[in-house]
Amino acid sequence: MPLLTHVESRRRPTSPWATISIIVLSVLAFMWLAAAPLDERLALLNRWGTVPARLFDPDAPLIRQLLELRAARLFTALLVHADWLHLTGNLLFLMIFGVAAERVLGSRRFLLLYLLGGAAANLVGALTLSSVNAPIVGSSGAVSAIVGAYLALFPRSRLGLVLPLGLFLEFVKVPAPLLIGFWVLLQLLFTYVGPSFGAVVWWTHIGGFLLGVLFALVSRPAIARRWRN
Repeated sequence: MPLLTHVESRRRPTSPWATISIIVLSVLAFMWLAAAPLDERLALLNRWGTVPARLFDPDAPLIRQLLELRAARLFTALLVHADWLHLTGNLLFLMIFGVAAERVLGSRRFLLLYLLGGAAANLVGALTLSSVNAPIVGSSGAVSAIVGAYLALFPRSRLGLVLPLGLFLEFVKVPAPLLIGFWVLLQLLFTYVGPSFGAVVWWTHIGGFLLGVLFALVSRPAIARRWRN
């Protein structure tokens, strides 16, 4: 149940347009990349992704960095994904947790969390790999921020899963904190396992998750006012 169940609201449920828009834009961006030849696709990933060594290049004049909008790559990286598996995994978690989080936060506040949380998560990842020339791409950090906000907003909720049990598929409801806690442990484990699991990604997950929790807790008074009005 959400943390605001005790607040009486006259609001009618609205369409989660922010979540839908993010999904549509992400799919369109991936289709655009997939249609490009391999060399051009890699160049686009490097151009629009967050490249830590380029972001923290001490030899580049400030005016050049501003003209090239290097800091903007923290945001544009959220829309580009390396492959279908990368895209599908992120959008799946976004659909599971995003709709409920958007309903409580409000679409504009939800979109703000997605963009700022994702950019900040990419910055955390870039700081931990400041000399790396490979781009950080994908919405993992932003989705992690949404997952963190969901945990803070719905600490007692249960998620329905279809699990293979023997020869049959069973629909079971699992406490969301248990699933999210398992997910967080995996992020911590993969962070210390090493580059073979994709060192570029895991700190962005952890940073985004913590930012999402903090954002939801700080936003509680504003959310309560929104639901009362």
